[in-house]
Amino acid sequence: MNSNMKIVIAPNAFKDSLSAVQISRIIAERAASLIPKANLIQLPVADGGDGLIDIASYTLQGERIKCTVRDPLGRTMVSEFCYIDEQKTAIIEMASASGLRLLKDSERNPMITSTKGTGDLIKAALDLGAKNILIGLGGSATNDGGCGMASVLGYRFLDSDGTELEPCGEQLGKIATIETSTLDPRLKNTQISALCDVNNPLLGEKGASRVYGPQKGGTPENVLILEAGMNNLANRIRENLLKTVHNIDYAGAAGGFGAGAYAFLNAELRLGIDMVLELIRFDEMLENCDLVITGEGKIDEQTVFGKAPAGVAARAANKNIPCMAIAGSRGLSLPDLHQAGFTSIFSICPGPVSLESALENAQSYLETATDQILRCFLAGKTGDNTLDALAVE
Repeated sequence: MNSNMKIVIAPNAFKDSLSAVQISRIIAERAASLIPKANLIQLPVADGGDGLIDIASYTLQGERIKCTVRDPLGRTMVSEFCYIDEQKTAIIEMASASGLRLLKDSERNPMITSTKGTGDLIKAALDLGAKNILIGLGGSATNDGGCGMASVLGYRFLDSDGTELEPCGEQLGKIATIETSTLDPRLKNTQISALCDVNNPLLGEKGASRVYGPQKGGTPENVLILEAGMNNLANRIRENLLKTVHNIDYAGAAGGFGAGAYAFLNAELRLGIDMVLELIRFDEMLENCDLVITGEGKIDEQTVFGKAPAGVAARAANKNIPCMAIAGSRGLSLPDLHQAGFTSIFSICPGPVSLESALENAQSYLETATDQILRCFLAGKTGDNTLDALAVE
């Protein structure tokens, strides 16, 4: 066996179970036990949702900066972002201030939740001197089109009488004017990118309100109000800011925050996994690579639509490198996934198990699955499936 074998380990998180960094370490430990002299490159990834700060601090050696923000309901809390001083770059995870995970089920209500906390994070980054800000959109509890965030940075939303409105979902339909005279001047000299994990438009059947509003606690009546309000916001943005967000890609991400980032921050909207892979120089790390291992909590037909493992698999396929995926659960449409670049896909579960059992035993299940995947791969390389053959140089 070639002792110079190179394996790139690039998993996303298993939601509510193991972080991407933890998974990467577990897989690396198992690989090291089978191939002691292999070159193991740990590159945990994210697609813009939960876990982005972990990856930035781990892979890019960024500093975690704590600051006081408002949660989706306006309550004071401590959040954090990652800051790389040499590059004057801040990496923000929207979910850490405006996320659904911050609320109890009974508190979910997209009519009143706000992205002010994300605005607080952006302002804190500007205060540190950030010239580049990356914002991961995903896991939000909001449907305010980014108005809460914008209000923190100096935008004012006025009704037809000139009264300032509270920037939240239920007020979007009342916006008559977007006022910019108190806008934070530092935004003009700051490059901002929004990392999106979905490609939904702002409006319509696949838009922010109709698709994600119910997941955030919205009733059917709420969704109708939110959709009308989002349409009004888009019209006011076109009228007052001279930008069109009605039909742009990624505008519906994070309850319309994609549209707000583009309109209020002049942000570039990008597929999250693509930008993360560029940030960690993933293509460069694939040079002379023999195998890529990726993974996520669930891999199914939705994975190919911008999710992290699909981005990893596509990059590997472009260089003709086999890519094995490990999932907590696996969908049935495997041909579509193989066409997307996955060589093979494995579930870590040993059989029918409850969700509670799967979460509780995720690490041991992952260790066993990793061993089996590597044994299979190495047997193909050596032509011999015995452990002694796998261990030789």
